[in-house]
Amino acid sequence: MSDRLKQLSDAGVSIWLDDLSRERLETGNLAELVKSSSVVGVTTNPSIFAAALADGERYDDQVRQLAADGADVNRTVFELTTTDVRNACDVLHDVWAATGGVDGRVSIEVSPDLADDTAGTIAEARKLWDAVGRENLLIKIPGTAAGCPAITATLAAGISVNVTLIFGLDQYADVMEAHVAGLEQAAANGHDLATIHSVASFFVSRVDTEIDSRLEKTGADAALQGRAGVANARLAFEAFETFYATDRWAALEASGARRQRPLWASTGVKNPQYDDTMYVVDLVVEDTVNTMPEKTMQAVADHGVVAGDRVRPFYDDARATLQQLAAAGIDYDDVIDVLTREGVEKFVTAWQDLLGTVQASLEAAAR
Repeated sequence: MSDRLKQLSDAGVSIWLDDLSRERLETGNLAELVKSSSVVGVTTNPSIFAAALADGERYDDQVRQLAADGADVNRTVFELTTTDVRNACDVLHDVWAATGGVDGRVSIEVSPDLADDTAGTIAEARKLWDAVGRENLLIKIPGTAAGCPAITATLAAGISVNVTLIFGLDQYADVMEAHVAGLEQAAANGHDLATIHSVASFFVSRVDTEIDSRLEKTGADAALQGRAGVANARLAFEAFETFYATDRWAALEASGARRQRPLWASTGVKNPQYDDTMYVVDLVVEDTVNTMPEKTMQAVADHGVVAGDRVRPFYDDARATLQQLAAAGIDYDDVIDVLTREGVEKFVTAWQDLLGTVQASLEAAAR
């Protein structure tokens, strides 16, 4: 067991792996990470599946069977990805049981093509939930304008949700409102609120990438670079604590509801000049999740310094950072709009790559 990762876990941060492949499942790699690296969850996205299937011979047998059954590319992708996620849920079942459902979670995302389609998102969330058939599943839905009502409806149906692609504080406020509204409707629908879980994936490194680029173009003080992502996330946690301290939430909590934990996503450092553990160790606070690429996890295990709560004591500093960025000409709202749009576009591109890879595999199997 890595001492540094255990320290992170002991500080109240749930460590989730931001990756999944059939190789990880069949070789026992995922099970080993759960055993030795404090991993208690898994997140996936179209980019992860595209990479896994692009060089994954372990998918060939299932592809051949699906081709023989006459499956088209969309059904094949659905079957391949839900199979991996179902098996990952089984690997993490004991963690799920031991933590009362808080951890041991595996996420699968609705098609990025549905980012602006509320009804389509709701329908696919149900389809994925039923296909995987595991209580420790989370359905990933983007926190877009069309996504928020889908989040509410999905939670209202008793389905657990991972809200993804959250970049801005106003956007995050909408996501938390969608969560609470969903639980209120779930209670009205007769669901046991204790069984419905949710996390809110707040992206970190991409904020720095976009803002650093703008700072460089304006010739602003270089000391402001690499500070926005962490500051933004810290203020998100402050908003989380404030939102879930209301009488409205207390009424739901009394009925068994659980807060929607912040999940720090996009925690791999993009700028090699930055500390490769900064989006982990600088965001340590209890009741959060940090989903990491394995490279980032290994860096934390090797040299990450876990130094207690690195969020609550820094609220004023975070506000000052955003004020300094505004004074330097950074339009926060425009940054968030650009990142949200690009986030959807990147996942759509990865989804098309995934479809292309699987189509080629189907054609090869038919020869």
